[in-house]
Amino acid sequence: MAPLLRRNRRGDPADRMVTLIGKPDCHLCEDAEAVVAQVCAETGASWEKKDITQDAELHRAYWEQIPVVLVDGAQHDFWRVNPDRLRRALGA
Repeated sequence: MAPLLRRNRRGDPADRMVTLIGKPDCHLCEDAEAVVAQVCAETGASWEKKDITQDAELHRAYWEQIPVVLVDGAQHDFWRVNPDRLRRALGA
């Protein structure tokens, strides 16, 4: 595929931001957090965690899908996070 037609932004994974959206006492969220933390540590990407119980807008948007993973603000995954797929999305 021609470089101009690629969907994924490539570059240094350290310039990427992963956002994990979940809630407390959610076993899938805990599993997703472990994957996100490990992949981001390996790749140098930044990550943050957001709690849907503290944000009404996030709750409305994602309450049926948590945990949800965003990469640079775009939805990447929900429910289960595949570490290899996340690495590829980060360009690693």
